[in-house]
Amino acid sequence: MLPALPSPTDDDRGVSPALGTVLLVGITVAVAALVGATLFGQAAALAGPPPTASFDVTAEGDRITLSHEGGDPADLDALRVEISIDGEEIAHQPPVPFFASEGFHGGPSGAFNPETDDEWAVGETTTLEVAGTNDPTPEPGARLTVELFHGGQRFASLSTQVG
Repeated sequence: MLPALPSPTDDDRGVSPALGTVLLVGITVAVAALVGATLFGQAAALAGPPPTASFDVTAEGDRITLSHEGGDPADLDALRVEISIDGEEIAHQPPVPFFASEGFHGGPSGAFNPETDDEWAVGETTTLEVAGTNDPTPEPGARLTVELFHGGQRFASLSTQVG
């Protein structure tokens, strides 16, 4: 027969759960601090000044063409594009660069195509086609607006009427 184990005293109870909780909270705080520092470090790297440049937009049916008219080149790794039609953002925004993205026909030609370099320079254009699966879609007479962001900073707002 095995000897009986001594029963825990009131002084021993709750020590392990309390110690485990303290350790778990400490590890969680340390991981959160590490992840936060990493994310903020990456955001700071992208937060350099946006380019000083001019752009043009045209729209014919579902085809949108953006042209870099002058100024600094735009870093495509830091570029974000937002498209709206009559003031309503389309459901699927184009990632930059991209090929065969949801809400668009095929891949873009020009600067937003992943086969090009990482900068959108003066004289370069890019064309993309909004698919009918996007909402809203460009209709003739609608007001199309394209906003360009560098990191989180908007540096260009372009508008045209869809032809």
